[in-house]
Amino acid sequence: MPRFDPHPQRRPAIVAGASSGIGTATAQALATAGHPVALGARRVQLCEEIAATIRAGGGEAIAEPLDVADTESVQNFVAAVEDSLGPVETVVSGAGDIDAALIHEQDPETFARQVEVHLGGPQRLAAAIVPSMVRRQRGDFVFISSDVARTHRPRMGGYVPAKAGLEAMVQTMRMELEGTGVRTSLVRPGPTKTAMGTTWKDEVATAVLEDWVHWGLARHPYFLRPSDVAAAITAIVGTPRGSHLTMVEVEPEAPLRERPEG
Repeated sequence: MPRFDPHPQRRPAIVAGASSGIGTATAQALATAGHPVALGARRVQLCEEIAATIRAGGGEAIAEPLDVADTESVQNFVAAVEDSLGPVETVVSGAGDIDAALIHEQDPETFARQVEVHLGGPQRLAAAIVPSMVRRQRGDFVFISSDVARTHRPRMGGYVPAKAGLEAMVQTMRMELEGTGVRTSLVRPGPTKTAMGTTWKDEVATAVLEDWVHWGLARHPYFLRPSDVAAAITAIVGTPRGSHLTMVEVEPEAPLRERPEG
């Protein structure tokens, strides 16, 4: 029987959407684990500041501009990363934001942009990187989904359909890549305290929360920290060859109930 090609000592990693939130925490966690990290986002100056912090702490990190909705940008990003760090061994795809709206009230261009970023973007990254992983018979590609793909939430516009489509795409890729040595994994975070939603108007945020409560989707007020999700991603890419964490769902732990008296 052919043996699994072991992970090499040096595993360059790409983090798409690294300028804030889960992406930033993931880049920091992977660098701490010893991986050279390439941070990509449209806000490249923020990525460079994060990369500089990683380097100051002894890690290896670079920053390059990346717009996952633009095929040429993705291709240029991957080429620049591989020129600096070598062949990409790990990809974490998590770029994107949420435009909160009722689907029938969201203008079609904004809806299409949400799908383009959250579904089209990961496919662009896969098309640019996975073929070389297949040739080397190894690689980890981690896609950041959301628990909205399992339990749909209202007022998310194109975000829910895009994440549901992403999970279908990744599950299809898993079948297509079986036996190639390339592992595709989904991380499905629950509510997470990130920059997402911080630009919403007060009345929009209130309407979102009221609808979530109405549909029983806000059981308690606790949120995940980005570092919680980053820890799950680090565990996935650090799993020894021969096993495959296909789906990891991360939810915020509820506050402790008060103990009954007596």
